[in-house]
Amino acid sequence: MTSKCKVTVDAGVCKMITVIDAVANEETGMVDLNISSDCPNVLRMSWSIKPICPYSEVEGAMNETEVYKLASESIPHTACPVPCGIIKAIEVAGGLGLKRDSTIKVE
Repeated sequence: MTSKCKVTVDAGVCKMITVIDAVANEETGMVDLNISSDCPNVLRMSWSIKPICPYSEVEGAMNETEVYKLASESIPHTACPVPCGIIKAIEVAGGLGLKRDSTIKVE
């Protein structure tokens, strides 16, 4: 298991930066998240996130994951890349993915 991961998301035109620190608990297999953000909506969402199972988040249907359910309640902009960044951090910290950058390029 990788055990920890840091993901930084620059959301783009809003210029909001979010930093996601994910750490796996070796005993429980759950991933703890610490999220700091310039965005008040992301912060509000982060207050509701509890330790999370990486398998259910990564293998579940997108609309059934805890992260996207909470995002639907707190983030008004559906194109926000932060929920995806949170899932990526959970995936890597939980040992289900590799540390490799993702990019959205808009031209």
